[in-house]
This record gives sequence, C-alpha cells and structure tokens, in this order.
Amino acid sequence: MKRIIFILVILIICVAISFTMFRKNTKKPLPIINPTDLKKELVDPELLAVGQGHTIGDFSFTNQDGRTITQKEIENKVFVAEYFFSTCKSICPIMNQQMQRIQKTYKGNKSVKILSFTVDPETDNSETLKTYAVQHGYQKGQWHFLTGTKSSLYSLARKSFFVLKPAEATNLGDAGSDFIHTNNFVLVDKKKRIRGYYDGTNPEEITELIQDIELLLNE
Repeated sequence: MKRIIFILVILIICVAISFTMFRKNTKKPLPIINPTDLKKELVDPELLAVGQGHTIGDFSFTNQDGRTITQKEIENKVFVAEYFFSTCKSICPIMNQQMQRIQKTYKGNKSVKILSFTVDPETDNSETLKTYAVQHGYQKGQWHFLTGTKSSLYSLARKSFFVLKPAEATNLGDAGSDFIHTNNFVLVDKKKRIRGYYDGTNPEEITELIQDIELLLNE
C-alpha cells in the first residue's frame, strides 16, 4: 500500500512539473515594440515613422553611489526601467514595493538590472537617492537610482522609453513646466529593444513581468 501511495505521489509531481513546463513553453513570444506601435501623442514627432529597429539611446547619469552609469551598464542585459521621485507619496511607494519583488526574484543575477530614473533631479541628488535606495533594500550593482540634468532625463523618457502620458505630452515645448508621473515599468531586452509595458502598481502585472524577464533571459 505504501508503495502505491509513493508511486501516486511521484506521478502527481511529474504531472505538475510537466504542466508548468508546458505553460512556460507555450507562452507567446513577447512583442518588439517600436514607435509606430504606440499612441502618437506618446512619441517624439521625429520618431513617429520608426516601425522597426528602435532601441534605447545612449545616456550618462549618476547613481545613488556616485557612480556614472551609461548604456554600457545594460549591454547584453535584460532590464526594467521606471520614472519616479523620492518625495512622491502616491504611486511611487507602491511601484517600488513591486520593484523590490523583481529584485528579490533576480537578486544576484548579473544579467538583470533595474534602472529608476528620477523626474525631480533638483531634489533627488545622489545623497537623497542613496537614502531612498537603502530604504528600499537596493542591491548594489543591480538596482540603480539615477539622476542628472532634467533635459537629459526627460529626453530619454520621450525618445527612448515613451513613458509620457498624453496630458504630459502637451507640455513638450516647455521643458520647465512638464513633469513625468507615470506608473509604467518598461521591460527592455539584451538588444536594448522595448518588449513590454506594465502597470507598476498592479501586482498581477508585475508577476507577469517577472515571468517575462525569464523569457527574455532564455531568448
């Protein structure tokens, strides 16, 4: 009798593993997102006609540890990007709780990076970001909180990540008055191509994002 029970348990485990692998292997490939796939108001006018080949542009910012971080940091890496600010009391705390989930899942994996760009560089210098990073349990070398000039930060948001909401995009001509406040996380693959947008305040979407990172790691 014990032998029969043992065999049944093994069979159940095998079926469960097979089902999990089947679901993983049958998930559709992630799309490669280009400017023509997005709402026009979210895309910088000079990029509206780009239907393929869009990649994240070059950048140079300072992280919470005072290091200069450039595009070399994410070469041949999968990474998640967000825009936030340290004094935000509404969506940012929720978003960065979810970002902690991502870091926990891939902690120590050198092929996965997290880039959190401030939208308020006048407040968020390296020292301020270091305090914020420590509060959120950042893994040094994996999760970078980045600051720099507002023009550079916002240009990357508009021309690379496309995270401006329609109402914010109306302020494109006035760099002093616009303010990015988006809940979007952007998933980027090893070739610096956008592969997905996820609501950073929605735990279910972040679970999907975590799974999609795994897909990209295995591409």
